[in-house]
Amino acid sequence: MLTFGGFLLLSGRLGDLYGHRKLFLIGLVMFTLASLSCGLSNTQTLLIISRVIQGIGGAIVAAIGLSLLVDLFPEPAERAKAMGFFGFVASGGGSLGVLLGGLLTGALNWHWIFLVNIPIGILVFILSMKLLPSSVSRVIKERHLDYWGAVTVTSALMLAVYAIVNGNQVGFASAETIILLIIAGVLLGIFIFIESRARVPLIPLSMFRLRNVATANTVGVLWAAAMFAWFFISALYLQIVLGFSPMRVGLAFLPANLIMAIFSFSLSAKLVMHFGFKRPLAVGLTLAALGLLLLALVPVSGHYLLNVFPSMILLGMGAGMAFNPMLLSAMSDVSPSDSGLASGLVNTSFMMGGALGLSILASLAAVQTIQLKAAGVSELAALTGGYRVAFLVGAIFAGLGALLCALLLRARPTPQMDAPIH
Repeated sequence: MLTFGGFLLLSGRLGDLYGHRKLFLIGLVMFTLASLSCGLSNTQTLLIISRVIQGIGGAIVAAIGLSLLVDLFPEPAERAKAMGFFGFVASGGGSLGVLLGGLLTGALNWHWIFLVNIPIGILVFILSMKLLPSSVSRVIKERHLDYWGAVTVTSALMLAVYAIVNGNQVGFASAETIILLIIAGVLLGIFIFIESRARVPLIPLSMFRLRNVATANTVGVLWAAAMFAWFFISALYLQIVLGFSPMRVGLAFLPANLIMAIFSFSLSAKLVMHFGFKRPLAVGLTLAALGLLLLALVPVSGHYLLNVFPSMILLGMGAGMAFNPMLLSAMSDVSPSDSGLASGLVNTSFMMGGALGLSILASLAAVQTIQLKAAGVSELAALTGGYRVAFLVGAIFAGLGALLCALLLRARPTPQMDAPIH
C-alpha cells in the first residue's frame, strides 16, 4: 500500500515521458516477478521486500492503464465504451478476487494468492505485446524528469499513507501520527515550491486550475472514502454481528459486484453518451449514498435479505453508474501528453481517499462502540452502533460528492456524443 500509493503520480508521469506501452509492460513484469517472489517467500523479510516491489509494479500498471485507453480510443463514443469495459472488468475482478482468494487460502495456503498471478501476468504480457501497437504511446519530446519533484511528492505520499493507515493502531492524536503528517505536509509544500519554479515540472500546477480535473479528483476522494468503508465495515458487520463465514461474506457482496459489472458494461456508456458524464455521476453517487443510509439502520439481530441485500443493490447500481463517468470527467480536460499524469492523479485520489476515509470511519465506529459499551450496552449491540455511525458518515461523504459534482462539474458535450452505441 505504501509503494502503490506513493508511486502512482510518478508512474503516470514516467509513462507520459517514455511511452505508455513501454512503462505498462515494465510494471507488469515487475508485478508478476514480485508475485512469484511473494509466493515463494519463506521469511518475513523476503515477503515484505517482494511486496514493496509488487506495490511499485502495481502502481505503474494502475497509472498507465487508463492512459492506454485514452491513447487507443480518441473518439468520445468509443472511449466511453472502452471505459465501460474497464469498469466491467474491474468489478468482475473484484468479485472473482474475493471468492478466489478465500478458496485458495482455505483449500491450499496463502502462497497461492500470489502464485495465481504468474500465469495471468504471462498471459497479459503476451497479449499486450500482440495487441498494443507501439505507436500507441505519445511520448513527450523533451524527456526531462523533475527528480526533486519526484522524490518529494513520492516521499510525501508514502509518509501520508503510512500515517493514515497506522493511525488506527497508534491513534490519530498520537505524537507519531501527527509528526508524520506534519513531515508529509512539509514535503508536499516543498514539492509545490519546486513545481512552481521547475522548467519542466513533474506536475504542472496549472492542471489543478482545470475545473473538471480538480472537481473529479475531489469527488473521487469522497467516493473512495465511502466505498472503502462500505466494503470493510459491511464485512465486519456480516462476519462479527451476523456470524457469516469468510466465504459467505464474499458471496454476500456478489450481487453488488455483479450489478456493478452489468451497469459498467451495458448501461454506463449509453448514459454518458446520452446525458454526458455529469448527471450519471451525480445520480450514481446519490444511489450509493442511499445504500449507505440503509446500512446505517442495520439492527443487531439483522437478516441479510431484509437488512443488507437492498443496500447491496443500490450500492452496486450507484458504483456501476458512477465509475465510468468518474474516470471520463477526471481525464476530460487534459491533453493526450498529460493523460498518464491525470490517470496517476485520479488513482492517487482514490487511494488517499480510501485510506483516509476508512481510517476516519473505522475510528468513529470504534469511539461509538467504546461509548456504548461504557453505557452498559452488549458487545454486539455496541459494535453495531459503531458500524451505523460509520455508514452514516460514509453516506454523507457520497452525498457531498454528488452535490459537488452537480454544482461544479462542467459537462462539455461534443458532436460525437450523439453517436449511437450498439
